[in-house]
Amino acid sequence: MPNAADIFQALADPTRLRIIALLRAMELSVGELAQVLGQSQPRVSRHVKILCDSGLAERRKEGSWVFVAMGRHDAVPAILNALDILSDANGGDHWAVADTARLAAVRADRAAAAAEWFESNAGQWDAIRSLHVADSEVEAAMTRVLGDQAIGQLIDIGTGTGRMLELFAPQSERALGIDRSSEMLRLARVKLAERGLANAELRQADLYALPLGDRAADVAILHHVLHFAQQPGAAIAEAARALGTGGRLLIADFAPHEREELRTRDNHARLGFSDEQMLGWFETVGLVPVQTETLEGGELTVKLWLARKVAEGDRAGRRPRDLEVKAA
Repeated sequence: MPNAADIFQALADPTRLRIIALLRAMELSVGELAQVLGQSQPRVSRHVKILCDSGLAERRKEGSWVFVAMGRHDAVPAILNALDILSDANGGDHWAVADTARLAAVRADRAAAAAEWFESNAGQWDAIRSLHVADSEVEAAMTRVLGDQAIGQLIDIGTGTGRMLELFAPQSERALGIDRSSEMLRLARVKLAERGLANAELRQADLYALPLGDRAADVAILHHVLHFAQQPGAAIAEAARALGTGGRLLIADFAPHEREELRTRDNHARLGFSDEQMLGWFETVGLVPVQTETLEGGELTVKLWLARKVAEGDRAGRRPRDLEVKAA
């Protein structure tokens, strides 16, 4: 745990104060910080190291990129509050206007990169989407199944472009999206910044090794992820490990189908899942099925499975409530 001397030494530099102000606005790569600050990456990296050593910031590596975010040291909220008071008393920071303008340029660069990626990959995505009910209907069904009750810790496993975080982070206290793809995470950052979802964060991680402790999550989502998994049961087991008692797992994926070209063309490891498969995996890891929904309306049928983690003695005799929903 860093001490007070480390913290105040870290604050005793104008550049590091500027970095803190920027990180309060959004998570940034070291390169993006250098772009905004107008300094070299090695110099910015040294400042970032001092902030991280003090607990005021934290670094996460994603591929060849290193992202920096505000730290989780217990003293951070009080320090930020004190900085706000001092800034107001002194009439604000003269660097703030220029840094804000450069930060807007970084946001624009990210948005342009995202648009270019979507344009180049739209054909592949549209080909799969054309085979099943509209995404809007799937999302509406997921929203209905989860309900509007408040969520403490949400984890979106295989977050992709962050769509599930867009939908459910607003009703969550904290939301975490994980994905193995650094490219997907960069796209998700654009969306989260546009929506201003300050309670959502992103991590590069594997669905078989979630960056959460045991029983840390209240809701976990696997949205069109399991058909890419070589070991779906292991992915469900890892999600169950992260859920606290009473926590819910919502899975959206395909029912069994015969579209073999999706395996070769789009890297689908599994051609859908049956209720029997899913309920078997749930039972193995202490999840009780609560509800299933079937969304028809194309060559591929989308299924929703909702399960709840229960105490050991409360597992027997529980079956899902089937709500068959057919898309118009």
